[in-house]
Amino acid sequence: MTASKHEHTAEFKEEAVRLVITSQKSCAEIARNLGIPPYLVVRWKQQHEQKGAARRPQFTGRGVAALSEQEARFKKLERELEITRQERDILDRVS
Repeated sequence: MTASKHEHTAEFKEEAVRLVITSQKSCAEIARNLGIPPYLVVRWKQQHEQKGAARRPQFTGRGVAALSEQEARFKKLERELEITRQERDILDRVS
C-alpha cells in the first residue's frame, strides 16, 4: 500500500486547530471527523502554540517557514544587497 501525500492549505490547518481549541473535543476526535491522521492535528496545534507565542503567522502552507514582518524585511534587504554587490562586480569588470 502506498501512502499518498496530501497537502493541506493553511486555512484547513487553522480551522482544524480552531476546532480543537474552541470545542471540547480531542485532537483525535477532530482528526477522525476531518478524515486525517491524529498526529497531524497534534502537530498543527503545537505549531500554532509555538508560533503564536513568537507572534508569527501560524501556517504558510507548502512547508514554507513563517516569518515575522521584521524577518521578511531583513531577508528582502539581504537579497537586494546581494544583487547590488553583483551589479557592482559586473561594472568593475567592465571598467
